[in-house]
Amino acid sequence: MERTLELDIPILLPTVQDVQDQCIARLQNMMAGKRGILKAHLHLDHTPIQLCVHYDPDLVTLESVQTMAQHAGAQILRRYHHAMLNVEGMDCSDCAHVIEHSIGRMDGVLNVSVSYPAQKMLVEYDTHKTNRGAIEKRLRGLGYAIPTEGIRDFYSRNREIIFSLTAGLLVLLGWVAETFLGLPQTVAIGLFLGAYVLGGWDVSRHALHSLRERHFDTDLLMVTAAIGAALIGSFLEGALLLFMFSLGHALEERALDRARSAVRALADLAPKTALVKRDGRELEMSVDEVRLNDIVIVRPGVRVPVDGMVLAGASAVDQAPVTGESVPVDKVTGDKVFAGSVNGEGALEVSVTRLAKDSTLARVMQLVEEAQTQKSPTQQTVEKFEHVFVPAVLGITALVIVIPPLLGVPFAESFLRAMTLLVAASPCALALGTPASILAGVAQAARNGVLVKGGVHLENLGRLKAIAFDKTGTLTQGRPEVTDLVVFDDSLTDDVLLRLAASAESRSAHPLAQAVVRAAETKELALVPAENVESSTGKGLSARVEGRAVLIGNLNWMQENRVVLSDAARAKLESLQNTGKTILLVALDQTPAGIIAVADTVRPRVQEVMSELNAVGIARTIMLTGDNARVAESIAKQVGVTTVRADLMPGDKLDAIRELTAEYGAVAMVGDGVNDAPALANATVGIAMGGAGTDVALETADVALMGDDLSKLPFAVGLGRATRRIIIQNLAISLGVIAFLIVSSLTGFVGLGIAIIFHEGSTLVVVANALRLLGYKN
Repeated sequence: MERTLELDIPILLPTVQDVQDQCIARLQNMMAGKRGILKAHLHLDHTPIQLCVHYDPDLVTLESVQTMAQHAGAQILRRYHHAMLNVEGMDCSDCAHVIEHSIGRMDGVLNVSVSYPAQKMLVEYDTHKTNRGAIEKRLRGLGYAIPTEGIRDFYSRNREIIFSLTAGLLVLLGWVAETFLGLPQTVAIGLFLGAYVLGGWDVSRHALHSLRERHFDTDLLMVTAAIGAALIGSFLEGALLLFMFSLGHALEERALDRARSAVRALADLAPKTALVKRDGRELEMSVDEVRLNDIVIVRPGVRVPVDGMVLAGASAVDQAPVTGESVPVDKVTGDKVFAGSVNGEGALEVSVTRLAKDSTLARVMQLVEEAQTQKSPTQQTVEKFEHVFVPAVLGITALVIVIPPLLGVPFAESFLRAMTLLVAASPCALALGTPASILAGVAQAARNGVLVKGGVHLENLGRLKAIAFDKTGTLTQGRPEVTDLVVFDDSLTDDVLLRLAASAESRSAHPLAQAVVRAAETKELALVPAENVESSTGKGLSARVEGRAVLIGNLNWMQENRVVLSDAARAKLESLQNTGKTILLVALDQTPAGIIAVADTVRPRVQEVMSELNAVGIARTIMLTGDNARVAESIAKQVGVTTVRADLMPGDKLDAIRELTAEYGAVAMVGDGVNDAPALANATVGIAMGGAGTDVALETADVALMGDDLSKLPFAVGLGRATRRIIIQNLAISLGVIAFLIVSSLTGFVGLGIAIIFHEGSTLVVVANALRLLGYKN
């Protein structure tokens, strides 16, 4: 079920015409490549200029749309706002529908999405027509609360279970009084009515609000069944129904709170205070008071309170809470650290690069909350089914009450079967099975360093049959490194050759030159100043080092300088070139001295990742690269991908993704989120690496691997498959129980009590099944 919103966003563009034209082109290109954006264009004849966006709110949020416009260079006039509200008092998924129906009809509300399992509401609205206060007032008018921060007292936390258990006790006392003690029936009825009040306290209020909003839901079915039972004198069955229904919801709430706690635990990772060096003193203060460029002292063994850069000190930092990396990462001066990670044995001084509200962990939490409120395709289909099913059940129930008595069936018996049918056909388990699974799946992904930005993407991870990878920076390290040293002159050693070459290259900013310098620094070779350095673009350079004439470059550079290679040297050069490596020839005093081979090296564990992907059911892995076929094939053999597409222009990668999607149906694209943005947007699932280090990866991808490696990709795919399996299981359980109870209630095979037990039992079963995802491991 696709939803589309059309929105005009007032923006300000740069005043210089050329810059404005560039901004407009950038804006339209960025919008066109974004998943969930169906169409975007500018109304240039309006003052201010308006950006008209047609978007699907289940795939992209209003904030993301506005952020894209800002990244393109436009200044947003903040007319449209969004709010993420915690909602207290929902006892079933139908409450979410009632809230959406009521809030969504308010003038100025653009979109509202409510998640019962997460207990959250995302609302996007026009500040010219409404405001957050009005929205909160309407929500409270429906009988729901917006909890404030802080610890709730015992009664507030446990009121629902207290009411339910007290109702159960009254049902038991009433049954004992009526059956064994011989007390007057009025005593038993009084106890049963007390159970009606306590057990039906929440459900009746919600049913009343549903009626007022002209929305038929399961709360209404249950209240109708309980009232119906009382009308024919079956007070025990009606009281038992409300007791079991309220108990079931109380237990569901406690079970779902496990999944919510997993998400809340992420937010609790970041310390609330920081030790700051300011004005010559060390001050303990709230992280909200810490300013950019402040220096924060991180003691050994404590959590890092802010995102920043190490100014002094060295330590091994456990980044697992943020990136999912299994081993601590060594941090030295100049390295990034993230709020929520755990410092090791060394003290660090960190310069603050992001405010607490903008930290990577805070951004992840915001995106996880948004993901919880976005509805997956399965959930949308179930809701569409419920909108037809519930009114149909009410209609059939009316027929069951009226028709059998006309055929000679006693009215009381017919009425009781009708009330049993209301319970039997209530789709609580059906409505809860999918969102509970999505909540648990998204939470477990976030706990393991994988950010999934919505139920649709989690489900799509479970459908993948092929995964395409960008080569540079994804399968490889993204920068050249020295791989081979070959010395022609027996009087030289590898270290001497490398030291002379690195000394000559030390002033060059060329990536190949920097690779040579890094290799020398890794070996702790002492470089010396080079003289008379001259470079020729695309060929090489010449210099004097320690009185010797040094030439470094390709074969053409050697030939231009009349350096003649032996047949053995040429054979070695061709052998290294055939493996996809870039060759730097080194000559000393016009004599060939050796070869330095350079290549973009493969990331660690990539071959193992490919094997794990095959084990979780990925049939095809494809490498997409602009490199030549020889280099691509060499890398492919090292990493173990099944297919290579080389010599691709940027637009060719997009065409390749479309072809693969047509062939396999569900295809993921894995990249860095920068050069791959169009391909990521057109894949079934766009997956970006390094989400903890870059905002781009968080913004552009459907799924972000927070660590800068592929090790969590098999986990993400496996979790998607597990989520999809559990959703299918939950649908089968809930639909199977509904079908069984409908048939058995109409035939009189089961009574109201058995129907209640099966109904509430199936709801608890699907919730427990969904929560198994919190323990998923690859």
